[in-house]
Amino acid sequence: MFTLILFYLLLHIPLLVASFIPSSCFWRVKQNEEKDGDLMTVCSFYLRAVHSSVEKEYFSNILNTLTPGENQRFALALSFSTDEVNRNPDLLPNKSLVFNLPVCTDMPQLYSLIPFSERNNDILPNYSCNKEMKCRILLTGPNWAASVLYQTLICHYTAQQVLQLTYGSFHPILNDAVQFPFLHQMAHEDSSLVLAMVSFLLYFNWNWVGLAISDNDQSIQFLSYLRTEMEKSTVCLAFVNLIPGNTQLYMSRAEVYYNQIMTSSANVVIIYGDTDGTLAVSFRMWESRGIQRIWVTTSQWDVTTGKRDFTLDSFHGNLAFAHHHGKISGFKNFVQTLNPLKYSDKYLARLEWMHFNCEDSAANCKTLKNCSSNASLEWLMEQTFDMAFSDSSYDIYNAVYAMAHVFHEMFLQQVENQPTDKGKGRDFSCLKMHSILRKTHFTSPIGDKVNMNQKEKLQEECDIFHIRNFPHGLGLKVKIGKFSPYFPHGQQLHLSEDMIEWATGSRQMPPSVCSADCSPGFRKFWKEGMAACCFDCIPCPENEISNETNMDQCVKCPEDQYANTEQTHCMHKAVIFLSYKDPLGVALALVTLCCSAFTALVLAVFLKHNDTAIVKANNRTLSYILLMSLMLCFLCSLLFIGHPNSVTCILQQITFGVVFTVAVSTVLAKTITVVLAFKVTAHGRRMRYFLVSGALNCIILLCTLIQIILCSIWLGVSPPYVDIDAHSEHGHILIVCHKGSVVAFYCVLGYLGCLALGSFTVAFMARNLPDTFNEAKYLTFSMLLFCSVWITFLPVYHSTKGKIMVAVEIFSILASSAGMLGCIFVPKLYIILLRPDRNSIQKIREKSYS
Repeated sequence: MFTLILFYLLLHIPLLVASFIPSSCFWRVKQNEEKDGDLMTVCSFYLRAVHSSVEKEYFSNILNTLTPGENQRFALALSFSTDEVNRNPDLLPNKSLVFNLPVCTDMPQLYSLIPFSERNNDILPNYSCNKEMKCRILLTGPNWAASVLYQTLICHYTAQQVLQLTYGSFHPILNDAVQFPFLHQMAHEDSSLVLAMVSFLLYFNWNWVGLAISDNDQSIQFLSYLRTEMEKSTVCLAFVNLIPGNTQLYMSRAEVYYNQIMTSSANVVIIYGDTDGTLAVSFRMWESRGIQRIWVTTSQWDVTTGKRDFTLDSFHGNLAFAHHHGKISGFKNFVQTLNPLKYSDKYLARLEWMHFNCEDSAANCKTLKNCSSNASLEWLMEQTFDMAFSDSSYDIYNAVYAMAHVFHEMFLQQVENQPTDKGKGRDFSCLKMHSILRKTHFTSPIGDKVNMNQKEKLQEECDIFHIRNFPHGLGLKVKIGKFSPYFPHGQQLHLSEDMIEWATGSRQMPPSVCSADCSPGFRKFWKEGMAACCFDCIPCPENEISNETNMDQCVKCPEDQYANTEQTHCMHKAVIFLSYKDPLGVALALVTLCCSAFTALVLAVFLKHNDTAIVKANNRTLSYILLMSLMLCFLCSLLFIGHPNSVTCILQQITFGVVFTVAVSTVLAKTITVVLAFKVTAHGRRMRYFLVSGALNCIILLCTLIQIILCSIWLGVSPPYVDIDAHSEHGHILIVCHKGSVVAFYCVLGYLGCLALGSFTVAFMARNLPDTFNEAKYLTFSMLLFCSVWITFLPVYHSTKGKIMVAVEIFSILASSAGMLGCIFVPKLYIILLRPDRNSIQKIREKSYS
C-alpha cells in the first residue's frame, strides 16, 4: 500500500492545453474553480484490431461511460484518431481499430486497474481478433509514474506480455530498454526545447535568469541541458530553486524560495517540472503574492487563473514553449456528432479545447478590445472557434497511427506467409510487434513525420506562445514565434514583432541582466568570484578604444592613430615637427639669425680696428677664429628646425660637435695665451717664442682632430637617423632625429665638456694676474656660463618630449654661444666703440703705472 501511495504522489495533473495550428490568438477558459489537492488525471486504453467496420455509436457508447471531467479529452482524442484511421482506405482494409478503457479516472484508486473486462464487444459485428492476440497493446499517460505502475500491475496479475505506448512528457527513465523492453514513448526529448529557450533569451538580451524546477531526475536532466547551452552563449542562472517533492521539507523552505525570487534582479524565471506537486504550489503562491516576473514555461504549464489583474501595459506574463504540430481539422465536428447535447460549445470550452480563428496579422485580432472585466462565458460562446489538440492529444493521435501501421504490416506478412505457415497460426507476440513498431516511420495525415525509433527521432520544432490571464477565468494565448533547429545557426528563431507588440502592448521588453551594459569607451571587468554575466565597467586604457557595447577587451589604436576623448574611435594623428611655421620655431630662428648677425658685426668691428691695442691683446688670430666658430655655432641651430631628413640629422650632431670643439679649444688657447703673456712679462724673452711661433694654434687643431675622430666612429657605428615618435604627444606623430648611438653622442658631449672644464680651470687659476692684457676673468666667466648651460641641459633635455626637446637643445646652443660671445667680446666692443680713449698703448701704460 505504501508503494502505491508513493506512486500516486509522483503522478502528474496534465494541464496540456497548448495549441499547434497556424492561428495566432487563442482564448482559453478556466476549467473550474481551483481546488486544493487536485487529483491526478490518468487514462489508459487497450488497442485492438477487429474484422469489422466501426460506427460512431461505438465511440459514443464508450465515452458515455466516462465520468465527465478533464480526462475525457484524452478519450475524445483517441476516438477521433481511431475513427480517422478506420476511414482511411489505405490502412487496415476490411479491418478496424477499437479500444477498451481499463481505467480513466481522476481518483487514486489504483485497485481499479486490476479487472480487464472485454466491454463493448456486443456492439461489434462479426468477430474480434483478440483471442489470437498474444500481446496486449496498452496506451497510457500522461503521467510517467502511472505508466510504470500500469505495466507492473498488468504483468503481475495477468502474466501476459504488454506492448506499451505512452503519451505525455518524455521521461529518461522510460527510455531504459532493459527495464522497459516493450515500452515506446511518443513524446520527443526536450533537447530542442532547451535550444529554443536559450535562443529566445538571447533574442531579448536576457542573460540573467532564474530557474525553479522539481527535484527529480527529469528536471535534473533538463538543468544539465540548460546549463550546457547557457554556457555556450554566456547566459547565467541567477538562482536555482530545486523544489523538493516532500511536502514537509518544502514547507520548511517555501519562504526561502520566495525571498530568493523577490530579492533577485532577474526579471525572467524558467519553470520546469511537475505540474501537480510542490512546484505548482510554489508557482501559485508566487503569482498570488503579486510577483511580477516573466515566467518561461513549457506547454504543461499553460494554465488559466482567475486571480490575475488585467494589465495590458506590461509584458509580465507566461511564455509557453510547445512542440510544433500540424493542424488537425474536423475534430469539433466529430465530437459534437457523437452527442450534440452532451458535447456542447460550453462543455467543450470548459475542457479548454477552444480557440478563436484569429489571423496571423495583429491588425485582425480585435477580440482583445472586447474583453473587459464584465466578460463572461456567454459572450465567449458567441465567438467562432475550432478545436485544438494538446501535446498529449497529438501523442495519442500519432500512437494510433503507429499501431495502425504495425497491424497493417503484420497482416501483410500474414498474407505473404500463409502458404508456408502450415496452420501454425498468426504470430502476434509482443516481440514481433515491438520489432515492427521500432522500425515504423511514416508521415501523418497532418504532415508531421513520425519515427518510432527513439534513437533516430529528429529534433522537434517549437512554437512560442505568450499567455495573458484576465478576470473571470479568461485567458488569451498568442503565438508570437517559432523555433526550428533545422535552420542555420542564428536563423533558427523567428519571432513576429507585430504579434509581440499586440500581445504585450510594447516592443520594449523589460531587461533581465546582472550588470548594466558597458557603453562604448568602457570594457567589462570581472572580479574574482563573479558570474560570467556579472561585471563592472571600467574605462579603456590610454590610446585604446571600444566602439561597441559590452566589449570584453579594448582595442589599441594603430601607431598613426590616437583615441578620441570618449575613447570610442581612433583618429589619425597630426604629423608635427619643429617647423619654421611653428611660433617656437620662428622665435628660435630669429634669435639664431640675430645672434649670428651680431657675431658678424663684432667680427667686422674687430677687423676694422685690427691695429688697436685691445684687438692685438691675447692673440687677435685666436679672436677671429673664435668669432667665426661662434657664428657657426649660432647658425648650426638652424639645422634643428624644419622637416628632419637623413642629411640634416647627421649634420645636426656632427656640426654641433665639431664647431663647438673649435670654439672651446680656441678659448683654451686664449687662456693659455694669457698665462704665457704673463710669463713673458715676468721673465723677459724666454716665453716669447711660444707666443709668436703659432704653436698655440696646434691646440685648436689637435682638440678638433680628436672630436672629428669621435664623430667618425659615431657615424660608422650607429649614425643619427630620422625617427617617428608616436607616443610623446597625444594625438600627434613627431618626426625627430634619433641620436643613433647614445654612447657616441655622450662621448662627443663629454669630450666637449672636458675641454670646457679645462679651459675654465686654467682661466680660473689666472684670474688674479694683472689685467693690463689679461682677459682671464672674461674667459673664466664665459666657461662658467658654458658649463652651467650644458650641465643644466642634461636633466631638462631628458625630462621633455617631442619638439620641446629639440627646442631645449637649440636654446642650449644659443645660450652657451651667446655666453661666450657676451663675456669675451662685448667688454672689448664697448671699449672699441664707446671708449676709444682707453684703446691706446699710452692709456694702457698709464693705467699700468698707476
